[in-house]
Amino acid sequence: MTSPNVDPVTFEHHRDPLGIGEPAPRLSWVVRTDLRGWLQQAYEIETGDGTTLRVESGESVLVPWPGEPLRSRERRGVRVRVHGRDGSASDWSPWSWVETGLLHPADWRAGATAPPADLLGGAPLLRRDFTARAPISSARLYVTAHGLYEIELNGRTVDEDVLAPGWTSYHHRLRYRTHDVTGLLREGANTIGATLADGWYRGRIGFHGGRSGVYGDRLALIAQLEIAYADGTAETLVTDDAWRCAPGPVTAASLYDGETHDARLLPDGWSAPGFDDSAWAPADLLSHDPALLVAPTGPPVRRVETLAPAAALTGPTGETILDFGQNIAGRLRIRVQGPAGHTVSLRHAEVLDDDGSLALRPLRHAAAHDTYTLKGGEPEEWEPRFTVHGFRYAQVDGWPGSLNLDDVVAVVCHTDMRRTGDFTSSDPGLNRLHDNVVWSMRGNFVDLPTDCPQRDERLGWTGDIQVFAPAASFLYDCAGPLTSWLADLAAEQTELGTVPVFVPWIELEPFRDVLPTAAWGDAAVVVPWTIHRRTGDLGLLRAQYPSMTAWVDQITALAGDSHLWDTGPQLGDWLDPTAPPERPFEAQTDPGLVATAYLAHSARLVAESAALLGRPGDAARYHALADRAAAAFDTAYATAEGKVTGDSQTAYALALRFGLLQGDRRREHAGERLAELVHANGHRIGTGFVGTPLICDALTDAGALEDAYRLLLQTECPSWLYAVTMGATTIWERWDSLLPDGTINPGEMTSFNHYALGAVADWMHRVIAGLAPAEPGYRRLTVRPRPGGGLTHARACHDTPYGRAEVSWERTGARLTIEVVVPPNTTAAVHLPAGPDHPIEVGSGRHLFHQDV
Repeated sequence: MTSPNVDPVTFEHHRDPLGIGEPAPRLSWVVRTDLRGWLQQAYEIETGDGTTLRVESGESVLVPWPGEPLRSRERRGVRVRVHGRDGSASDWSPWSWVETGLLHPADWRAGATAPPADLLGGAPLLRRDFTARAPISSARLYVTAHGLYEIELNGRTVDEDVLAPGWTSYHHRLRYRTHDVTGLLREGANTIGATLADGWYRGRIGFHGGRSGVYGDRLALIAQLEIAYADGTAETLVTDDAWRCAPGPVTAASLYDGETHDARLLPDGWSAPGFDDSAWAPADLLSHDPALLVAPTGPPVRRVETLAPAAALTGPTGETILDFGQNIAGRLRIRVQGPAGHTVSLRHAEVLDDDGSLALRPLRHAAAHDTYTLKGGEPEEWEPRFTVHGFRYAQVDGWPGSLNLDDVVAVVCHTDMRRTGDFTSSDPGLNRLHDNVVWSMRGNFVDLPTDCPQRDERLGWTGDIQVFAPAASFLYDCAGPLTSWLADLAAEQTELGTVPVFVPWIELEPFRDVLPTAAWGDAAVVVPWTIHRRTGDLGLLRAQYPSMTAWVDQITALAGDSHLWDTGPQLGDWLDPTAPPERPFEAQTDPGLVATAYLAHSARLVAESAALLGRPGDAARYHALADRAAAAFDTAYATAEGKVTGDSQTAYALALRFGLLQGDRRREHAGERLAELVHANGHRIGTGFVGTPLICDALTDAGALEDAYRLLLQTECPSWLYAVTMGATTIWERWDSLLPDGTINPGEMTSFNHYALGAVADWMHRVIAGLAPAEPGYRRLTVRPRPGGGLTHARACHDTPYGRAEVSWERTGARLTIEVVVPPNTTAAVHLPAGPDHPIEVGSGRHLFHQDV
């Protein structure tokens, strides 16, 4: 038995609390102890300014900031100790330090330094020399750009960020980053340098040829270097017209098409003191609005892993193709030696055509082609900096000499989120499916939640994250990134008058008319609700509440007095298996049925949110609205016996999971009919983006657990495991992105890395393993494993805001053993599979249960 220990305090959802934008950041901490059933009675907080506060409370997640709000640039230490209900007490936690960024537009003195227009098209260089007049105490660099940037001080990059500053709705919000650059500066001569590229700001984005210059036609750096000297004085260096500019070695850079780099064009020592820039052009000084600049709420994109080639293949014309064994988002890093002027070509693809060549057609108008021209002489290492590709295979052409497998690695790039959840079972195919879900999330969280990382699209589709958010928030701590994305959603919604189908919004055919779309626009409600349920963050619900209510009010008006949203264009149950390759919206399920179901569902979630936010009038109004929409659905789309219009898997899944049918017997009939449909279809899936996250739960609720297992474990097309049998390492966009004969689906949209259909992972975590939140933030757990499908064991673990929770079970003959780990300061209701469903209440600690089954 040990006294409780407290981990270092964390702030909001930040992994790195340097330069945050919240002046009163909420605090969280994790208690570690083997004292069973430990619950917190009180906590004490000490801050670096000497303030100590004791609070009689059991709360330890996102508790209020203890004192006056922080000012811009203010740094404060915080530590905590806790007292248990059992009389135990911890020591003080280690000190945690938080520092705010520039909180007010008036804090910004930096202009927007822009390379001359004749330098655009590649990645121009910018530099400025300056002198530090005395020994330096500390230095902070606040930086962002119109476009992508990499920034250096005295020849060294200041961070490991990739594709900074990321993509937000730039005309509403532009993120900046704060860097501690104290160690990169020196007394005397210094140089700051930057490389800019088009990125999302000026480059081509979107499908059907896309658009360029969406946010502007000029690149610009916005940087403010604040130096505090040891003698107590300070100095600020900003972007202005004193900077100098020149072309760099990157002669072309496109997120879709790749990067062209000529190493011979890199000026030696250009970002270090002593370089002669007299021949460089002066920069232009452009205006910008500091009110748009915001601190990040989550981590940036970084290089998170490297993969060595699994095999070297020979293509049909003798070309060398490297197989990295895993579909990723990222790029290649090469180490090469050869004559000056020699060019190496790198092409990327997710799959191979049936003749063994790179399958480029699914990329559409994305060339995904990088080239490197050697400087010559010593071995050279290179990795593109302003592009990212979705690929498993890479074709290497023009390699000087013999290519060794260790000459090339794949660099995995995505938002640097903390992994929080895992799942494993006795079925290798199911484990591979779960791995595929994880890799698809990694490939599609490249700064924002996208649909795919490879083709000319990579947009923040609202419907995809709406269905995937429960799985995403189990697997990774994605609350910070999604908080930023939801802020963009609300901003776009306010400007456009509705929630667009992707965020950030850009005008593209055929979506020039921004129209409310069920299941996609409902992300405005479902995603913040899901994050609240998984993290306990009531503040996010409060911030998004105007967006949530605006969406529900709008679609309520569209439905009118009938409360049936059955007019206007819809995407429906997108890409259900019966939809023709070129008409993915032609699903089995009536789009009006889908839209009306979501009206009732979102209204219900808004009502629940209103109650939590202390708005009883709103809660009553939206509950009544949800009831009326559900009754309208029941009348319009269901018979007296409980048969639902269209008789499709998705129609029943929606009706059952959203509680839209009145009467126990009618719900029972609907559940029986759903099981009949699944059985009659040979336990092959019949749902698209809308029905897929719901169907296994609908079957489970209907008492057809084994049908849910058979559906999940089916290997014939269409099914989840069909892709696994075809060698998939990520989730496909279509159930049959690769046809059974090995050829690629002829549809224009044929991605091999799309997480939406992987939303079933949430059911795997909650039902197969049996780990779910009973209260927001997992303050109370529901433990309800439901073995089946011939599995002999399964396990899920999740780093909740209170610590690690875990459920595992193993079947040995007729004996079932269940092990449960409950974090300190939480409780759990354990439902054992056999016998009456009377939950066993347990506190924190490790618990073992045995049953004969």
